[in-house]
Amino acid sequence: MSKLFTPLHIKSVQLNNRITVSPMCQYTSVDGFASDWHLVHLGSRAVGGAGLIISEATAVSPEGRISPHDLGIWKEEHLEKLNQITSFISAQGSVPGIQLAHAGRKASTNVPWEGRGKVAIEDGGWEVVAPSAIAFADNYPMPVALDEKGIQKIISDFTVAASRSLRAGFRVIEIHAAHGYLVHQFLSPLSNHRKDQYGGSFENRIRLLLEIIAGIQTVWPNELPLLVRISATDWAEGGWNIEESVQLAHILKQKGVDLIDVSSGGLVHYQQITIGPAYQLPFASRIRKETGILTGTVGMITTAIQAETILVNGDADMIIMARELLRQPYFALHAAHELHEKVNWPVQYERARF
Repeated sequence: MSKLFTPLHIKSVQLNNRITVSPMCQYTSVDGFASDWHLVHLGSRAVGGAGLIISEATAVSPEGRISPHDLGIWKEEHLEKLNQITSFISAQGSVPGIQLAHAGRKASTNVPWEGRGKVAIEDGGWEVVAPSAIAFADNYPMPVALDEKGIQKIISDFTVAASRSLRAGFRVIEIHAAHGYLVHQFLSPLSNHRKDQYGGSFENRIRLLLEIIAGIQTVWPNELPLLVRISATDWAEGGWNIEESVQLAHILKQKGVDLIDVSSGGLVHYQQITIGPAYQLPFASRIRKETGILTGTVGMITTAIQAETILVNGDADMIIMARELLRQPYFALHAAHELHEKVNWPVQYERARF
């Protein structure tokens, strides 16, 4: 059997293959509510055979949204539609996962097709928060530095959101600590200039993430997987780097995190990224080999052979795909055919089997 279609067991959850739908913001919510768009978007990837379907960055509070149109899970009323979506995903044999997120200083911004930049408070925006009062860019909001009370609210918001996620039918949680959003802002010295217990040293900068994990673990069953997405490097001098990512991964493994979803960048607008096929794979490979924790890799992975080679070489345990799964919702079915694997198709589609 190919590695790509070898099941992956994480605690009590079995993924039927190693293909995961990466969280991809849809900017299609009103007041945080999922809609039929989300049902079809996520559901079609489950019909297409992906093993794990992770929802887009889902805000743990209204002020944690990237834009006014982000998905949310900050109130009970959000759960009804989310339950419909997770039920459908599960019925197709895929596992529903959720990415819990807070945008920090990158919040209160326009949806991409309306141009990047802040949404003013008078136009429906809101006051944004961050570890330090440093804006992401000139056209982004100036954040307010979080005080102790504000930090405790963040931890509480993630914890309550995790409890709601369980009741919404999700079986995997991923904490978003990447791409320049709030938790990443605390990790990096480029955005965290604090002088208290949450800033300065490596141990202080990772403190918020560890406290969020501890909070979630009070409500999230131990037998269900907990993932963390990180940016392995800021691609900027003086920023968070791969050495710190390896050090963090050692700690996260000890704290009960099951898999590191390894991405990169997003913290500063002046980052210098070297892009190419599977360009982030060396980060996932190094973290996996030096810490022993499961890793997922993402970034310009577009073919079955490419994904299979990554797994066979032992560079990652999971292939996390974004844009290719926007282009090909049924990528997993095509990949199985290419790798000569017999997989279950939806019975409604059996007559189209290769």
